[in-house]
Amino acid sequence: MDLPLTWAAIILFGILMYVVLDGFDLGLGILYPFFRTKDERDVIMNSIAPVWDGNETWLVLGGAGLLAAFPLAYAVILSALSLPLTLMLLALVLRGVAFEFRFKADEHERNWWNKAFIGGSIAATFFQGVVLGAYIRGIPVASHAYAGGPLDWISPFSLFTGIGLLVTYALLGSTWLIIKTNGALQSRAYLLARWLTWKLLAVIVVISVWTPLADATIAARWFSWPNLLWLSPVPLLVVASVWLLLRSLSRKTQTLPFLATLALVFIGFSGLGISLWPNIVPPAISIWQASSPPESQGFALVGALFIIPVILAYTVWSYYVFRGKVKPGESYH
Repeated sequence: MDLPLTWAAIILFGILMYVVLDGFDLGLGILYPFFRTKDERDVIMNSIAPVWDGNETWLVLGGAGLLAAFPLAYAVILSALSLPLTLMLLALVLRGVAFEFRFKADEHERNWWNKAFIGGSIAATFFQGVVLGAYIRGIPVASHAYAGGPLDWISPFSLFTGIGLLVTYALLGSTWLIIKTNGALQSRAYLLARWLTWKLLAVIVVISVWTPLADATIAARWFSWPNLLWLSPVPLLVVASVWLLLRSLSRKTQTLPFLATLALVFIGFSGLGISLWPNIVPPAISIWQASSPPESQGFALVGALFIIPVILAYTVWSYYVFRGKVKPGESYH
């Protein structure tokens, strides 16, 4: 068994699950300003109240797996991106506190917690996107240590990916509302989703052009022959997913818009993997160079193979139990 490859697949799966599951509930915080009444905001909060904290389990799994299986990558990435990662975690804490305190606050105090929920959601998402952009640009390494400065993560590209992730999560949030709500709130979610679809398509086009222009290695991977032929389904799948999403929104279907958005996220995630593979610290450290000893990876793998099915079972069960529409007046808390 190729243990580094196995662990890379586990970590990528954990990150993808986090983006999918925590993405839509962060997206609801981003969309919160578009819904002004207390009843609408209560419905939005109650649509994710039973599941939002469990969604972040996947972030913990990805970080712990990186430490156990690829300690060199863990050390370099955290050294390079410690500030945006810290800001992201603080924003997640603020958002979690605001989520719980909003339900318990007096009427005159609730607006402060609403603002904290919005700010925490936007900040957490933006810094996740900035981390992603800085990671794609590459991290300078010398003698197995980070060789850059404390603010090298700031660049036009990383700031743009931060904005791009805000659009992505907002689209996930709007399509989640289509599934979970009815009436005027659902109608507004349809309008927001249609508007955000075009914004996300623009983001995908800009990043798809910007990335190969900035990195000759990535350009060669995508546009050299025969890679151009083998990878041509990726942009075609993006176009097909956008068409399916817009068509489902125009027909007012309820589940398909969310699934089509998930397809776009998965295709983007796959495109990122194709661009960077097999490096775990771009542009030069591969998963095999950064891996821990086989004994360590094998020992940790035993625990991962036990805990991942448990997390999956808990996740599926929680979403099944709290399925269905959320109506005004109902309360999870």
